Order: sequence, then C-alpha cells, then structure tokens
Amino acid sequence: MPAPRYQEDHSSQIPAMLLLANLGWQYLTPPQAERLRLGSEKKVILTPILKDWLQKHNQIDFHGSTYAFSESNIEQAIEELQRIDFVDGVFTANQQAYERLTLGTSPEQRIDGDRKSFNLHYIDWQEPRNNVYHFTAEFPVLREGRSDTYRPDIVLFVNGIPLVVIENKRPDLKVKKGIPVEQAISQHARNQDVDEGIPRLFLYAQFLLALDGKTG
Repeated sequence: MPAPRYQEDHSSQIPAMLLLANLGWQYLTPPQAERLRLGSEKKVILTPILKDWLQKHNQIDFHGSTYAFSESNIEQAIEELQRIDFVDGVFTANQQAYERLTLGTSPEQRIDGDRKSFNLHYIDWQEPRNNVYHFTAEFPVLREGRSDTYRPDIVLFVNGIPLVVIENKRPDLKVKKGIPVEQAISQHARNQDVDEGIPRLFLYAQFLLALDGKTG
C-alpha cells in the first residue's frame, strides 16, 4: 500500500482500504493502476481489465450454438463507454453512463450469414460473483483546463469501471464550521467542476463516499 500521509491515512484511509481488502476487493498499487489505464491520466477506465471481462462473460446464443463476440465488437463496446462526455454537464453524462452500464449495448454481428444485434453487458447484475473488483489509492486524474492532477483518496472499480469514489479526512481536522466529513463532501463537489475539476471520473461513479474515520 502507498506510504501513509500521517493522521489522515492512519485514521481514515488505511482502515477503509483494509476493510475493502477483507471484503474481497483486490488492491492495485498506483503503478499497477497506471499501467492498466495505459499510462494516461486522462483515462479513468482500466481498459485491459474491462476488455478481458467482456470477452470472458459475454457470448452469443444463436440457433442452439454459442459464439464469441468479435474483437471489433468488444472494442466498440469499450469505445461507446469511453465516448460519453460531460458537454451537457456531469449529471446528464452520469445518467447516460448509468443507462449504458445497466442496459448494456447491442452490437451487430454476422453469424451463419445472418447479421443481427446481440446483447452485450458490462456488469453481471444477476450474479455479482461473476464480476471482478479492484481498488486503488491516490488515483491521479488530470484536471480540466490544467496540467496538474487531483488524486481521489480511494477509487473502486467493477470490471475496470470506476463506480465508487471515496474521500477521507482525519477526524481531528480543524474546520471553521461543521465536521471533517463535510470537508470530504465539499471535495467531491469541487472535483465535479467541469472547468477545473476531474469530472471525467464522475461520469461513471454511482456512489460517492465521505469518511473521516469516525462520522462517515
């Protein structure tokens, strides 16, 4: 695991990571996560994991026989997910991503001379054990309109897709008003800013958690 940042990590982040590991989520070191996003801090989907899962857990049943989806259709399915943008705002983009993740897509493929559309899904909602679960810490995402990054404390991936973002704060953090966990909530809001935040991560996120090791 990455080197702790004194009290914040010890009191909030590390306990959360240990809990995830005990629940069966597989930890990715920052270098591993970087390789799986193909070295780009603009990309938030772990493409190799998603591609491998799509190939293993999607098939075409046609006239009593089973066929694999073509390589081009697998690539197309990934591209459809990555093509979602936030030009109309993060909320609208997140809704589009939610529909894609829950409904899947229907690429066309020619089989035995017939060309038809077949359902392909990104997540197995019926049998959760068929999915693969990873998490990483300090996940750098390039900020919009800037050359620097912001690093959410913990990001959880299902089949390589970032579905959960966690912000951690130390419980004894000095704040002018409210409680530390509210600072984590404010951080989530700032990170969704389409001009200077990291909105591309929030296109897919379905759960945003704020923890302070005590209140979250």
